Amino acid sequence: MAPTRWGFVATGRICNDFKVALDTLPRDEHQVVAVASRNLETVQTFAKTHDIPRAYGSYAELSAQEDIDVVYIGAVHTQHAPVTTMMLQAGKPVLCEKPMSVNSREARQMIGLAKEKNIFFMEAIWSRHFPSYRKVREILDSGLLGEVKLVTACLGTVVAEPRLDRAMAGGGLLAFGTYPIQFATMVFGGDEPEDITVSGHLNEGGVDETVTVVLKYSGNRMATLTCSAAALLANEAYVYGTKGSVKIPNFRCPTEVISPDGTHEFPLPPPEKPLRFENSTGMRFEAMEVRRCLQEGLIESPLMTHAMSLQIAGILDQAREVVGVVYDQDKE
Repeated sequence: MAPTRWGFVATGRICNDFKVALDTLPRDEHQVVAVASRNLETVQTFAKTHDIPRAYGSYAELSAQEDIDVVYIGAVHTQHAPVTTMMLQAGKPVLCEKPMSVNSREARQMIGLAKEKNIFFMEAIWSRHFPSYRKVREILDSGLLGEVKLVTACLGTVVAEPRLDRAMAGGGLLAFGTYPIQFATMVFGGDEPEDITVSGHLNEGGVDETVTVVLKYSGNRMATLTCSAAALLANEAYVYGTKGSVKIPNFRCPTEVISPDGTHEFPLPPPEKPLRFENSTGMRFEAMEVRRCLQEGLIESPLMTHAMSLQIAGILDQAREVVGVVYDQDKE
């Protein structure tokens, strides 16, 4: 089996961590062969730091390379849709960092293009691929919790002012809201909420700081989800059933699941270079899934389907609309 050859778009903190995560996997399975950024100096430094053979000063140059099996897009939110579109047009499979788009309209266009060209595309919601998430799904399927009635999840940290820039599609919902929402939609198996209630605060720049989203489902089921760019939250998730509950500490990138049948631990491999974010070597699991999908000729992963991404994007759109966050992309 030939290695999966990755091309990287951008050189920021998340790209650093994804490369370090890939380095925990066998080299005969994953190799980063090229990286592109709009700043040639930055990209050359990144390539040197991470032993990547080729560095390009434009995304278009990367898209033209024949020896790239899949492109990882770790650029800023507003670049996700245009760069994904460029890569798919060039015939390249794409793993695009979350949120995959600024709004549902962009998401539908990106997924439509991938389907039309019959090319693999996945939103990089890395959490879904963790062994601890597989454990949560096993517990849910086993009936250990009885009927699931309530999901709660919160994620938040104090974010520096530049990351709350409206022009960059900043704010708590797009930065953090994706995580509680994807967790709830996974637990409830992709069912459509019957009702969505939202409350939140905007900062002076018109970007959301703290938001709570309540999803109401059929069968008297609910999810209460909070994200914040203004406070350090507990960053944990709970699933409550008629017979018991499960706690997932640090549910964005969890290494343990606390269940009625005990605590299940899933340690991560240590990084060989410094990480910018917590537990980032856990990004290895989404890379393994991308490789599996490419080998099997799939255009989407069953763990993070196109429909799942569209559902999350739709809930984020509704939440932003209620709170009053409007991005330039919403006006197009």
